[in-house]
Amino acid sequence: MWQRVVQACQACVMVAGLGMAPGVQAQQAPPTPVPENLTVPDRNVMLLEAYAAGVQIYVCSAKADDPNAYAWTFKAPEAELRNEDGEKIGTHYAGPSWEGNDGSKVMGEAIESAKPQDASAIPWLLLRAKAHDGAGAFSTVTYVQRLETVGGAAPTDGCDQSAVNAERRVDYTATYAFYYGAAQ
Repeated sequence: MWQRVVQACQACVMVAGLGMAPGVQAQQAPPTPVPENLTVPDRNVMLLEAYAAGVQIYVCSAKADDPNAYAWTFKAPEAELRNEDGEKIGTHYAGPSWEGNDGSKVMGEAIESAKPQDASAIPWLLLRAKAHDGAGAFSTVTYVQRLETVGGAAPTDGCDQSAVNAERRVDYTATYAFYYGAAQ
C-alpha cells in the first residue's frame, strides 16, 4: 500500500509539474490480486490493514541434512505496523506475533503461502490465529494475510563455516490484513 501511495503521490507531482489540465488523472497500476489459496474463509471480515516496515532476521547455520553445508535460516521478523495515515499502531515480532499499541496480541501459524513475483521478496501468507493476549484490536483476530511483500528474502551469500551464528537483517515491507469472525 505504501508503494501505491508513494507512486500516486509521485504521479501527482509529475502531473502538477507537467501542468496537465485540471481533471486529468494519472493512471496507476491496480493492486496484485490475492491468490485463491490465501483467501480468508467465509464469515470473516477485515478488521484492519497495517503496513509493515522492518527486517527479516536470518542466522547462518549448518544444514540439518548436511553438517558440511551452510545456509541462512530464518530467525524472526522485527517490524513496525502503521495505518494508512502513517501512524504507528503496533509491532510485529517472533511467533509470528503482532501487538497493538493497546497491548492486545495475536500469534499466528502459517497455513498457506504463495510465491511473490519478485524473487527477493518473502512469500505471501495466510495465517490462522492460534493464541491471543490482552483486550483490544488484536484480541479478536482469526486470520492474518501477509501481502504485497517487498524484500526480506534470505541472503544468498556469505554463509559458511566462518560465519556460523552470524545474523543478517534484511529490509522488507508488507501489508498485513487482519480479520475477525468465525475461525475454522
